[in-house]
Amino acid sequence: MRSTHLGGAAAAVAAAGWWRRIAAAAILGLAAAAAALLLTSVSTAAPRRRESLYFFAPSAAAIDRPLVDTNPTEALSDANSSAPSPPTPPAAEAAAEAVAPAPAPSESFDDVVEESSTGRDVDAPPLVLQADSRGPAPFIPSNAEPIANTSPVGDSEVGEVEPSSIEQKVAPLQPEISTWLTPTDQELIYAKREVERAPPMLDDPDLYAPLFWNVSVFKRSYELMERILKVYIYQDGDKPIFHTPELKGIYASEGWFMKLLQGNKQFVVKDPTKAHLFYLPYSSRQLEHALYVPNSHTIIPLSIFLKNYVNMIATKYPFWNRTKGADHFFVACHDWGPYTTKLHDELRKNTIKALCNADVSEDVFVRGKDVSLPETYIKIPKKPLRDVGGKPVSQRSILAFFAGQMHGRVRPILLNYWSGKDEDIRIYGPLPRRISRKMSYVQHMKSSKYCICPMGYEVNSPRIVEAIYYECVPVIIADNFVLPFEDVLNWSAFSVVVAEKDIPRLKEILTEIPLRKYIAMQTNVQRLQRHFLWHAKPVKYDIFYMILHSIWFSRLNNIKVQ
Repeated sequence: MRSTHLGGAAAAVAAAGWWRRIAAAAILGLAAAAAALLLTSVSTAAPRRRESLYFFAPSAAAIDRPLVDTNPTEALSDANSSAPSPPTPPAAEAAAEAVAPAPAPSESFDDVVEESSTGRDVDAPPLVLQADSRGPAPFIPSNAEPIANTSPVGDSEVGEVEPSSIEQKVAPLQPEISTWLTPTDQELIYAKREVERAPPMLDDPDLYAPLFWNVSVFKRSYELMERILKVYIYQDGDKPIFHTPELKGIYASEGWFMKLLQGNKQFVVKDPTKAHLFYLPYSSRQLEHALYVPNSHTIIPLSIFLKNYVNMIATKYPFWNRTKGADHFFVACHDWGPYTTKLHDELRKNTIKALCNADVSEDVFVRGKDVSLPETYIKIPKKPLRDVGGKPVSQRSILAFFAGQMHGRVRPILLNYWSGKDEDIRIYGPLPRRISRKMSYVQHMKSSKYCICPMGYEVNSPRIVEAIYYECVPVIIADNFVLPFEDVLNWSAFSVVVAEKDIPRLKEILTEIPLRKYIAMQTNVQRLQRHFLWHAKPVKYDIFYMILHSIWFSRLNNIKVQ
């Protein structure tokens, strides 16, 4: 009996062990399936979370065509469905590069509006955008509309795109070149794309299209500047070199810009983490006054001073090092403005330099990145618009006029060929008293069809803006000079550029211009004038806003995420 019970017990134990093994195997199987399911979920979901924090640049092939702009979050989400999952970039290696602007779409709305000049090639070195503490939250503008922009700009109205069609029309993304962007970076990228797809605009009462390379691009960029741009002004630096604008004389442009920006509440912010651009608020004229030793013939002390100042800014704040100075700018009208940057490589190569001395032959001014600052001669700061205006064409009896000091290489040649040689070409050194008693310098400009604007010691000359003020067509003689606001203005519509070697042919060149073309240019000068006027309180599209826009436009054109 006992053996029977023992046998039954053994069988029961064996059966229980078998069921336990089956249960254990089942549990292990379920655990394995759950683990596989979890791994699958992680492999598909985790990259989506990461991708929502990164911007992926379009492929090289896609860069050559107009970019498609959608809501940033939607575009990434839709594109991720077909793009391979990217590797997680180490935080320390998350970076973006700002390089030369991609070519802008070729546009020709009529015979007057020419191809956009925003796509000029620049030989500037790549500038690195490094992550900072501001975080990666994407910028989603409240009024952004998705658009399928696969045709040239202006072919259709901006409209909604069906979700199913976005995947085919969005430029392919490259997960292997991802980067961590700050909100301000994403705002700039959004603005850049909006400018590249600017809708056609040819009938704006505020802007005269023939003055611009592409008036639609300019208007859209200007609108976005007004809406988005924020500038931080460093408070460091003692007067008079810093925060002390000089409002009188031929270098007044830098002082007027400083004064008006420092008093501006629309663009200037106190929180540097909200800024897209950083202003170095020094005056090159005050720098010369304070530090240059007369007759020393060296500006090395000025260069050392600026080098130490920038190093202090880079040490004290994180913003310079984030972009190596690419989102910083300064405004300098003194001839020495470019040369005082040479002891600091990042200041010279990376910073946006707004310079009156915009000479591309000196290996300092970079066309397409730096800004040509108009040189304006202000006699009375309280009346910056004094004498503005000129005579009608019918009362301009002088073909061409120049009077001034014999500075530089060009003016002596001009004087040698034309002084006293021809009644139509009135060329002087300093205007003789016997002549100025009868007709002043300003009256000469107001009575001339063309005003000769030769370079002095440097390529820049205040006579260009003077000619515009007095409604006289400028004739610019300065090889290697980048003309003010050439990023948006078409100077051939209202000026004549003569090569230095062609000075002997000056009258021939001017008399070959048909009367109809001259009248059109002179009328354009009158329409252009508003863009070169200083006001105690800035007026839309005036010279203050034009300078700020060129700095903003440079930043947009030179930021590219990679």
